[in-house]
Amino acid sequence: MTGEAVAREFFDTYTRALLERDPSAIADHYAVPALIEFPDQAVAVSDAAQTKEFFAGAFGQYEGVTRADATIAVVAETGHSVWADVTWSYDADVPGERNLYQLVRTGAGWRIAVLTPLDT
Repeated sequence: MTGEAVAREFFDTYTRALLERDPSAIADHYAVPALIEFPDQAVAVSDAAQTKEFFAGAFGQYEGVTRADATIAVVAETGHSVWADVTWSYDADVPGERNLYQLVRTGAGWRIAVLTPLDT
């Protein structure tokens, strides 16, 4: 499967989990360990419960969102990793976002290992 196909399939299911506001399903999309590189703060994720708790607390900023579109550009790929530059757009006047994701192949399938927010 090409990197583009991996990323499209992955982000289709990830988008559904986000729109359903299901923190467990969202956390299932993340590898453990994982790294979230926020500006001025790196968060090392050592337990899936961290991801679940983070998203459960973040749903308020997406109040009213019923549609999320992911525009995906695969910037690099290997047999075990896919780097995807993803621009998110939302309805309900919620500002868009742009992130660089490193997806890694695990025994359970593809998971987010590194997430880095980018300027939109």
